[in-house]
Order: sequence, then C-alpha cells, then structure tokens
Amino acid sequence: MKRSVLILTVFIVLVTAGVQPAAAQNRYIVRTTGGLTSVLNLCLSAGCQVQGSLDGQVGQTFLVTSTGNLISNLLNGVVNLLEALLGIKSIEPDQLLPIPLKPISSIPSGLNDRTPLNYYGTLVWHGYAAQPAAQIIRLTDAQNGFNIGGTGIVAVIDTGVDTSHPVLLPVLLPGYDFTRNQPGASEWLDVPQLQNGGSAVPDNEGPVVVQQSSVAVLDQSSVAVLDGGPYTAFGHGTMTTGLVHLVAPKSKILPLKAFTSNGTGYLSNIVAALYYAVQHQANVVNMSFDVPTSSAALSQAVSYANQKGVVLVAAAGNENTSAPVYPAALNANVMGIASTTNWDARSTFSNYGNTDVWIAAPGEYVISTFPGGTYASASGTSFSSPIVAGTAALMLSAKPSLNQASASSALSHAIKLTPDLHNGRLDVYQAVSAWVNSSSGSGGGGSCFLFCR
Repeated sequence: MKRSVLILTVFIVLVTAGVQPAAAQNRYIVRTTGGLTSVLNLCLSAGCQVQGSLDGQVGQTFLVTSTGNLISNLLNGVVNLLEALLGIKSIEPDQLLPIPLKPISSIPSGLNDRTPLNYYGTLVWHGYAAQPAAQIIRLTDAQNGFNIGGTGIVAVIDTGVDTSHPVLLPVLLPGYDFTRNQPGASEWLDVPQLQNGGSAVPDNEGPVVVQQSSVAVLDQSSVAVLDGGPYTAFGHGTMTTGLVHLVAPKSKILPLKAFTSNGTGYLSNIVAALYYAVQHQANVVNMSFDVPTSSAALSQAVSYANQKGVVLVAAAGNENTSAPVYPAALNANVMGIASTTNWDARSTFSNYGNTDVWIAAPGEYVISTFPGGTYASASGTSFSSPIVAGTAALMLSAKPSLNQASASSALSHAIKLTPDLHNGRLDVYQAVSAWVNSSSGSGGGGSCFLFCR
C-alpha cells in the first residue's frame, strides 16, 4: 500500500501542477470498495479532508472537502488509476439541489372546510380527508373494501416536518436532520423567530387565508414566514408527510430532513438520508425532488435500497419535459410520478414520458397538513409522489413482502389516460386488488369486500 500511495502522490502532483486553491471549501462524494482507509489515503495525497460516511454501516460512500479543485481534476482520466490503487469507484461534486416549487393561483374551497372528522383515531378537517384527490383515486373504496389503513414505515426525504402537528404526531418517528447532522427533523429550526411556536398575528384575529407563490395556508401563526426569501419551501415536508398519512393513516412515518426552508439541499444529504431510511427499517421512501443530472452515488444508494426490499417513489418533476430527471429516470428501481388535474388531464407543468413517469396521481391544489397545526394547499409532482408512496404502504397492509417489482406491477393497474403518462392515473383500489390477487408475496392480509377487478 505504501508504494501505491507514493505512485498516486507523484501522479496527482503532475496532474494538479499549477492549480491555485479556491477560497471556499468544495464538496465531493467519493465511492470506494476500499472503505475509509482508501479515502483517507486519497486525501493524504490529494490534500482533501474526509468529513464522514454517507452510507452508515456499508462504509463505501464518503463526503470529502477540498480547498481547491484537486478532485475535480482527478475526474479527468485518473479514476481508473485510483480504482486500481485504492479501490476508488467514482468522485463527483456534491451538488446543491432545489426542491421543485410551482405557483398556485387560487385557493380551493376545501381549505375552508374545517368540519372536524375522526380519521383513524385523529381529528382532521373534512376538507383534508374528503378532498377531490382522495375521491379521484378511490382511496376510501380501497381502505374500506380491503379493511386496510397502512402499515410499516414510510420515510420522507424532504424539508422536515412539524413534529408536533396534532394530525401527524401519533405516527411520526424521531427522524434525522442531515442539514445539521443531528437527531430530529423539525422544520421549525429553520424559522428561529417562530421556533417556540410564536404567533405572527394576535390570536383574536382568527384564521386567515394567506397566499404566496407556491402555497396557500389557512392559519394566523405562519403568516410571517410566507414572504419568500429563505422560507420559500417552509412547510413542504409537512405537506408531503400529510399526504402519505392521508392515504396510509396507520403507517409510521420517518421524517428525514435533507433540505432547508429555502428549498435547497445537498446531494450528499439525500444520499445519506436514503441509506439511513433503509438501515432504519423503512419499507417505502418518498422523494419529492428531482436532480437534472445522473449521480453515481445516488444510483448506488437506490440499488442498495432495492436490494433490501424497499419501495422507492419519486416526483417526476415540474419542468414540462420528457428529458430525464433523477431519481425518477432510474425507472428500473424507482417509480416516477407525474401530476394530473382534478379532471384527469396531465398538469401543464408535469414532466411526462416513459423515462420519468411510471404512473400519475392528482397533484393540483391538493390539501395537506402544514406547520402550526394547520393545513395548506399546493400543486406539483412533489404532492403526487407521496400519494403513491402512501398507496404502497396501504398495499403492504393488505399483503406483506412488497418490493419494488411487485409494487410497480400492481400500481400499473391504473386508469389509462394519455400515452405520455405511461401506465395512467393511480387507482388505489385497483392497485391493492392487483397486489392481493397476485402470486407475489406471502399471506393474504386483506379481504376484498367490494367488486375486485
């Protein structure tokens, strides 16, 4: 090994001669078959620092930083030598990625329907439980027809969650904050002025509807955070979590905070969150984000999850294109979800085509939980994806042993719309029926009391 390191050192000196270090720390994701030792040896020679493992007990994916662009230079033809000497498989820049946000131009009437309803042991607003999206996908038919409410653990990689929201509190697991590298996944940590539940307007003013570019919120306590800037994505994770809960109210939810309230997050945090989900017994993972370019580290994390039997669901993206986005375009291992209107047409913003889309689900003016114990409405494939992730957890309660292949097959029993939406729009009842009546899995955890088709 000493001779290998010496050879590598000489080679790096030749490659990087004349490169001036940058002032800022550059971040890179390194994959290796040689474990931590190989990455330490790499950094010993290349002048980088190992920040930590991204894949937990696997020990093959690491985050490193460098004051210069040494490692980006290594990408130009040196990776083969690094693999031969140290087991290095790939080195890629750690991208800062956005959560896709879509404008919302009106407020659905359901956001004002505050009639209390007992929903699987928790009081919710009627406008949330009975919203058009739930009716379109035949959610109640599936829940009642098969006597199911979800099971297992759904991990949600997002901006975090309101950990004290009364609707979500009974099903939330502790989670982890990868933006701060600490336990917990509270969205409130990004909003210090409201962190202790402070109110932005006097309580006696009562609930008011506040609308910003990407969300409409019914509450008086969150007004101050809706002015854009660093808070453009505040509430995104609580909303995606609430939609998983709407579909699978008995499933546990593992919130994993990889994005901040300004709507950005590092690729390394996403990769780490995916490994964390698998290693903390998640059965399903929802990923309401898209990456414009492929990533070796993300692809490896996805493959690892599939090998462990985890079902992966991702937003197909809001760019109105058929160009590949990731992880949705990893379509052998991930189900990409497009958005449809309440009239069963493809949303004008939604990506389309077989590369990104497995099925579609309603994603316009959906109503979900929002920080502060309240509710909000928003649009985007971000909100179609958790509806399908919740459906996977619902299927799991009908019959165990669900995996990516069997979930994809059952969910393909959808309502055919246009070819650009691939298998069609989600029908929860048909998906559960197909899974229950398939030869995959074991047992028969549910009974079909309605007409199965």
